[in-house]
Amino acid sequence: MRGTKVIQALAGLAGLGICGSAYALEWYFREPGSRLAADVDWLHQMVMWLILAIFVVVFGAMFYACYAHRKSKGHKAEQFHENTAVELVWTVIPAIILVAIAWPATKVVIAQKDTSAPDLTIKVTGYQWKWGYDYVKGEGEGISFLSTLATPRAQIEGHEPKGEHYLLEVDNELVVPIGKKIRVITTAADVVHSWWVPSFGAKQDAIPGFLRDLWFRPEKTGTFRSQCVELCGKEHGFMPIVVRVVSGEDYTQWVAQFKEKAEKSAAGDSRNLSTQELMQRGEKVYTGNCVACHQAQGQGTPAMKAPALAGSKVTTGPKEAHIDTVLQGRANTAMQSFKALGNADLAAVITYERNSWGNKGGEVQPAEVAARRK
Repeated sequence: MRGTKVIQALAGLAGLGICGSAYALEWYFREPGSRLAADVDWLHQMVMWLILAIFVVVFGAMFYACYAHRKSKGHKAEQFHENTAVELVWTVIPAIILVAIAWPATKVVIAQKDTSAPDLTIKVTGYQWKWGYDYVKGEGEGISFLSTLATPRAQIEGHEPKGEHYLLEVDNELVVPIGKKIRVITTAADVVHSWWVPSFGAKQDAIPGFLRDLWFRPEKTGTFRSQCVELCGKEHGFMPIVVRVVSGEDYTQWVAQFKEKAEKSAAGDSRNLSTQELMQRGEKVYTGNCVACHQAQGQGTPAMKAPALAGSKVTTGPKEAHIDTVLQGRANTAMQSFKALGNADLAAVITYERNSWGNKGGEVQPAEVAARRK
């Protein structure tokens, strides 16, 4: 009877082992998009198979010993101490296994830290809750933009079906050329974030007041998606990372087009916009940058100390104070500076806030924002 129970227990454990092994076989990383990511993936698979083999050998021996030498068969416990052969075996074999793992792991870790001689350097700044990208070295130097979640609020709130790339789509993708070594310098403007693209084997925390770096060399064209992986506040799950890898020719073309667009935008920042233009443009900017904290109807989020904008002293008071708040942010709050946005976008969103939800605060033109920049 006891033997039957032991067999049943062993069968159950074997079933768990099989299920665990089946899960392990599927527990691979995303398809690598760089040599570094491929090395990380190979190391992961090698260690997983090694762990599985150790599991089978160790627990197989243990289960066999329990079953074959059970008391019901008349076996008595052996009395022995300090078996030199056994001591050597369970010391030497684990040491060999550790060295076998440590050697390739060390090579991969050292390779991950080698950010020397990049072809392109990009500074990545984490904000609550978006990413700022500045091309600081290489072709494209001088390009700067914010990358914000592009998933419509209607999908997030359940009013529309979720799209193919729900919460993994942005208004401005990070564009890089294939085959070039990309150095990424990370920092943050408010709290700790983490920039992570598993397809490139690239991950680094973005810490306020610190500059940390990583690198990757993409070997496949296409779009690679990820998210911030450091809990950074209420909208942590709403700041995706999207990297688009293109050919060298397409990258050069993108740089030229982006700079041309930026020049036109800068020229547009100097002209007055109609009230209709300001309100339409302002609604888009508000949805992309402000709605997470201040909500769609301007009611605010008290739990985050994000004040209501409907009827507030800021949106109905002097324009200068409103502009300064948006430009400079507010210390010790989630309200960071929005200087990275152009004068036209800031004038539009301020106008939208001052004339929505019952507010009657008047309009603001780009020139007025430009005059308040410090």
